[in-house]
Amino acid sequence: MEVGDEFEKTVGERIRALRIRRGLTLDGLAEVSGVSRAMISRIERAEASPTAALLARLCAALGVSLSVFFSSDEEEGGPLARRRDQPVWRDPESGYLRRAVSPAGTGSGTDIIEIDFPARAEVRFPGHLSGRSQTQHVWVFDGTIELEVGDGVHRLEAGDCLFMNVADVKAYRNPTDRPARYAVVIALGP
Repeated sequence: MEVGDEFEKTVGERIRALRIRRGLTLDGLAEVSGVSRAMISRIERAEASPTAALLARLCAALGVSLSVFFSSDEEEGGPLARRRDQPVWRDPESGYLRRAVSPAGTGSGTDIIEIDFPARAEVRFPGHLSGRSQTQHVWVFDGTIELEVGDGVHRLEAGDCLFMNVADVKAYRNPTDRPARYAVVIALGP
């Protein structure tokens, strides 16, 4: 998936396909995700572009990581993911740019994501129990970010790395006037 005009259509088709594959109605997905039926319907019809937090809730309810969501069913597995072929998505609310670095279709239980996070941006995530089996490391390359995890806030600068359970993450924010760049390494549980 590339940043651009086709994003809403592609996301909508993918959400609908995963929902149907799991035997969920719109009402069923709304109940397990906490996202309104109306919003899910608008996303599936490409009338709305989901934010990062909303997409994370839908993916958790559908039992897929964001990296799996962004990979194509048609992609063949292989050990190499060239930068030019890595799916990229921009969050319409915060403007952060997400690049799925991990090769698709390998069956690995690890996802690697590169994030370019704009100055003063923030993304809030409501915790969800379906993320309980996923852990992640956040490793900062450039700039500064703050992560709200559980009841604490961690300020990370270049070179710092923080480990946490995905379900405990409440917010990512860039408190500075400079963009930040970091990696998220997610280990998928059983």
